[in-house]
Amino acid sequence: MPKHTEKYTMSHTAEHLFDLVADVGNYPEFLPWCQGVRIIKDDGNILMADLIVGYKMFREKFTSRVEISRPDTIEVTYLNGPMKYLHNHWGFTDNGDGTCTVDFHIDFEIRNKLFEKMMGGFFTEALERMVHSFEKRADELYGSQQRLHKL
Repeated sequence: MPKHTEKYTMSHTAEHLFDLVADVGNYPEFLPWCQGVRIIKDDGNILMADLIVGYKMFREKFTSRVEISRPDTIEVTYLNGPMKYLHNHWGFTDNGDGTCTVDFHIDFEIRNKLFEKMMGGFFTEALERMVHSFEKRADELYGSQQRLHKL
């Protein structure tokens, strides 16, 4: 089913970008289609959260386990909701010059065939908007920068 891997360099530190992705509770403030988050458990390294995602007439809640391995890796595993499975990986490498290489991977399959069919044509655009939303949020929080280049 849908898979996407992207690697790029950004003009923000690995620490800043890691903190931004790890701050799941604030996703509704800047991520498109994220309508709400409820943190179920947070022990600092393992986070469990319900995310409510909506687009047009569709609205779904799903539960994920987020493993936060400071300073460089965040792994998201699907627990419950409308998908058959979901795995999401974020890797952050500090380049030593104020930039960071971000390694992003997502792999999932949606249980609802109608929603999956609709999402299929929309998948690439949705991921680009999501990554752009993280970039824009980083610029707002840490100063306006730009993506240097895709690797």
